Amino acid sequence: MLLLDHSAWSRLLAGRAPKDREAVVLDWIEGGRLATCLPFLLEAGFSARTAEDHREIIGRLKRLPNFSIDSAVELAALDAQHELALRGHHRLSPADCVVAACAHLAGGGVLHYDRDYDLILEHTQLRFESIWLAEPGTL
Repeated sequence: MLLLDHSAWSRLLAGRAPKDREAVVLDWIEGGRLATCLPFLLEAGFSARTAEDHREIIGRLKRLPNFSIDSAVELAALDAQHELALRGHHRLSPADCVVAACAHLAGGGVLHYDRDYDLILEHTQLRFESIWLAEPGTL
């Protein structure tokens, strides 16, 4: 299972992802391999232009599997942020820490276009599959 990150989702919606990658992501969606969690849904809703747009975006995304944020996810995200702070990287997106913690505890990965996930893997005990939407720096 892969959790969606807004960095990948926004590029997919804007048509900025490579066409072959778009096809793979569609297969993942149809196969039930992509999931959401609250931080992603909030970021997706934040980018809506109108209330109707928000309703449509969230309505579509709520059809995907969803990982709940529980106390274990909260603790893992806080621990990861502390580990990052020890190395001077605590200013990473708090949402990315929560998404990474969800992926870690689910034994899955994150579909993204964001170097934060590489830093989280490098400097914390969180372990998850880091799947770039496209090669870094190409979009």
